Amino acid sequence: MRKIIVISDITLDGVVQGPGEPDEDMSGDFKYGGWVAPYLDEVSFKAIKKLMDPADYLLGRKTFAMFANYWPKHADFWPGINDGTKYVMSETMDTSDWKNTVFLRNIADVEKVKKSEGSDIQVWGSGNLVQSLLKNDLVDEVWLKMYPVTIGTGKKLFGEGTMPAAYTLTECTSTPNGIVILKYVRSGELKTGAVEV
Repeated sequence: MRKIIVISDITLDGVVQGPGEPDEDMSGDFKYGGWVAPYLDEVSFKAIKKLMDPADYLLGRKTFAMFANYWPKHADFWPGINDGTKYVMSETMDTSDWKNTVFLRNIADVEKVKKSEGSDIQVWGSGNLVQSLLKNDLVDEVWLKMYPVTIGTGKKLFGEGTMPAAYTLTECTSTPNGIVILKYVRSGELKTGAVEV
């Protein structure tokens, strides 16, 4: 069985909308696009490059459209991005010029891919898709690149319907500019108890 690994830029208050550029995702009158740029530094770039090892990818329609427009011409920065299979969750798209692209229609299709043979599957961005994966207990690892900002509005990574689950922190890196990069691995059921003083 293949692992599904979620990789996400996130603010302290859980916002994932429009991290890369001012006009990346302005839906809902979002005015804070590009919030990662002031914090990137050599340490964060090194950590991010580690996540860009060859893999297969599962992307939502909007993230795929941005990736397909950019990465085929800039693969020198992300070796292997063009060679990995891009699984795209979309009910409306069914063709792409980007090689190795496969379109999926629903969560059942994702479950079939997860059960197939192959490399790990990375999910970059794709907030709505990640919420569906969390709701259906299909996430094996979560990499959060947490930035030292709060926005107070915008799309959130963890929404209603996220399945209760426990994760173990297996890696943690902090950067000079305040980014904390956290790797969590799914470790079982959520446990509860009483705090004793």
